[in-house]
Parts: sequence; structure tokens; C-alpha cells
Amino acid sequence: MTETDEKQLRKAEPDRASVAIEDREERERRIASLAPEERQLAVETARFADMCQYLSQKNMDVPPHILDELSGLQKLALPDRSERMKALNQSLMEYLNDAGEDTGIRQ
Repeated sequence: MTETDEKQLRKAEPDRASVAIEDREERERRIASLAPEERQLAVETARFADMCQYLSQKNMDVPPHILDELSGLQKLALPDRSERMKALNQSLMEYLNDAGEDTGIRQ
């Protein structure tokens, strides 16, 4: 993930700790302990982070229109944020698909 991407993510969720959880099991355990609305947002945010990490490994940037939409998430209510993150994830998957490379990521 590029520095710009990380800044956009911090803007989207400024009240959250911005510590990456490298251990997938630990991340899943923490997500499972959240309230249902928070859990859905955490799941979608984790998916987004995984795709951003993949893009970074391939030296690709997150498309600017996705970053622009990401920056407005903190203004939305929690359920709306979850739905918007889900839509952004879908847009990012479509971008990866359109890039023409076998991403190895399943929808």
C-alpha cells in the first residue's frame, strides 16, 4: 500500500487504531469480538486492505476515484459505511479484473 493510500485509510477511520494485524488468525479473532455492525465494517475494511496490499506488491496504485470515495466514509453512519466499503471493494475487484492479470483473489 502506498503512503497516499495509507493516509486515505486513516482519514476514513480516524478514530480507529491504525495498527496492521499481520497474523490473519489474530485479525479474525478481533473481528469476531466486535458488535455486528462494527464487524461488517471490519470485514469489508480488511478485504480492502488485502486488495491494497496486493496492488502494492504488483506496484499498482488504487484508482483515484476509489480513494476519493474512501475519504468521505467517516461522514456516514456505521451501516452506510459498511455498505459503501462493500461497494468500493467491488469496484476494486472490477479494477483488478479489468487490469487483465490473474489476481489470485477470489470474490
